[in-house]
Amino acid sequence: MSKKIELGDDDAIVIIGSGAGGATLANELAQRGVDKIVILEAGKHFTQADFENDEWAMFNKMSWLDKRISAGGWHHTKTYPNLPAWIVKAVGGSTVHWSGVALRFQEHDFRTRTIYGKVDGANILDWPISLAELEPYYELAEKKMGVAGTRASGLPPMPESNQTKVVAAGARKIGYNKIIRPVASNSQPYDGRPGCQQIGFCMQGCKVGAKWSTLYTEVPKALDTGRVELRPESMVLQIQHDKTGKVNGVLYADSQGRHVLQKARLVAVAGNSIESPRLLLNSASSMFPNGLANSSGQVGRNYMNHSTAAAVAIHKKPVYMNRGFDIGAVVADEVALNTQRGFNGGYYLEGLALGLPYTAAFMKPGGWGRDVTSALDMYDHMTAIWVCGEDMAREQNGITLHPTEKDQYGLPIPIVSKTYHKNDDAIAAHGLVQFRKLSEAVGATRVIDMPAYPASHNLGTNRMSEHARDGVVDKWGRTHDVKNLYISDGSQFASSSAANPTLTIVALAIRQAEHIAGELARGAV
Repeated sequence: MSKKIELGDDDAIVIIGSGAGGATLANELAQRGVDKIVILEAGKHFTQADFENDEWAMFNKMSWLDKRISAGGWHHTKTYPNLPAWIVKAVGGSTVHWSGVALRFQEHDFRTRTIYGKVDGANILDWPISLAELEPYYELAEKKMGVAGTRASGLPPMPESNQTKVVAAGARKIGYNKIIRPVASNSQPYDGRPGCQQIGFCMQGCKVGAKWSTLYTEVPKALDTGRVELRPESMVLQIQHDKTGKVNGVLYADSQGRHVLQKARLVAVAGNSIESPRLLLNSASSMFPNGLANSSGQVGRNYMNHSTAAAVAIHKKPVYMNRGFDIGAVVADEVALNTQRGFNGGYYLEGLALGLPYTAAFMKPGGWGRDVTSALDMYDHMTAIWVCGEDMAREQNGITLHPTEKDQYGLPIPIVSKTYHKNDDAIAAHGLVQFRKLSEAVGATRVIDMPAYPASHNLGTNRMSEHARDGVVDKWGRTHDVKNLYISDGSQFASSSAANPTLTIVALAIRQAEHIAGELARGAV
């Protein structure tokens, strides 16, 4: 049962965002006995009954469509000028629409500055934690989320779809042998949720609840403790602080547009890598003239979204990639540290099935004519791939506030600037070549390269660092400048790795909850 917490209660723990980081943190704290937790979520509280097995209906229903501007050298300035990122504005955040791929970082991902050395045009940095420190929390995250095929969950792997079989067969033909499929969806009933029904609309919200989403896992479990209050349609405008610099309240606009102030003992920001730095910048004050917790000048900088590219292959016989779980084979042979290919880092080739509407929209944005229609006529013969590779942090890539234009809440709209590093371009190009090879190895008659989709993996912008001068938060996600202000989402990532980020966000949230609960018990915050 949801708890009612008074607005003036300055013992409240306020968590901003209900996605992988925020809701996991709330539930973990509540399970440890921490009381008076408020979750502020900008979006609506949908239920599974609201989900539709229709790409565009759900895109319009749950996506974050408040105005944003794409800037910089990436193609989004032309193809998606006002949609640099595809994330969810609803309870559950982007765990509602994520594909479910749950991959761990590798050891070298935490030490990129040490291993790669100085990279011209990049601003790379070692994490202040190691894989060894995070491994126990990866285990806990895999168990919590029900990652199929892992020791932690005990669940068998997801059944193979036709898309899986075709991509895997091509991969083996060209010498690949690390073909995996770690997905956070139940291959059989688990944790009170049913097994996957292979419907294929995983990115439209899982109607049966087999795929892990905080909407129907962490949030209701947290509310059931009687220690947590969820407030949907609560858009946070500003984090306030006292004369000593400690945060003491959160100002938000409720569903009626009224400005409401919730007092706080501690604040955790988990609004995704665009909204989280935007909030800190909008919380500037005379004590923090460049933005809250921004003495380093790194708030909003070092934005990463993975080095990505996409392609479809047309085969001689039908594949029906739309049938079954949306992630087919994940080819992991190119992810190992190997600088002999002409770039740092590596990538996964992820067999990501697209429905027909998305294929039509993404294959050639704004395109028409015989090239497009002849391909779409062969939709049932297609496989699709997404290259997901390491992205170099660059200081100039980031989130800034528009100097004059405001959104419906009266806040400056965010400008999302991104120009890929040549290393990122090399990774994407290599991945497309390898997909073409593996597809042609099993008889594909046509392979069509596509521009990358709007970013769904948004990382960096409030990065973790050992020294305050280099980043925004310490190894616990606590801001260097403000000891009762935490960051709990992917914006704290110091490197992107090639791995989809959700598993790491959840692992960090579990670890952060353990730390915060200890700090609260000691009276340190």
